[in-house]
Amino acid sequence: MAINLKNDIKPISYIKTNAAEMMKYVNDRKNPIVITQNGEARAVLVDIETYQETQDAFALLSLIHIAEKDVQDGNTEPAEKVFAELKKEITKNV
Repeated sequence: MAINLKNDIKPISYIKTNAAEMMKYVNDRKNPIVITQNGEARAVLVDIETYQETQDAFALLSLIHIAEKDVQDGNTEPAEKVFAELKKEITKNV
């Protein structure tokens, strides 16, 4: 997903005029378009699947960060204890 400077950077005026074409472009190619305003990059147009994958990846990274902090802070239990408690709960509810 490398940015093609000729095709993947567009001014906002071009996006406004060609919105449907630009949406088709990002959905077909899975390449984001950098939108410029007054010559500066201001936003990115990306297909919904790539956006969702990015959000999911950030959520997973957040969970990993929380887990790493718990480990550093000593907020852990031995696996054997956790699995024993889970087994006890499962058999209790069967």
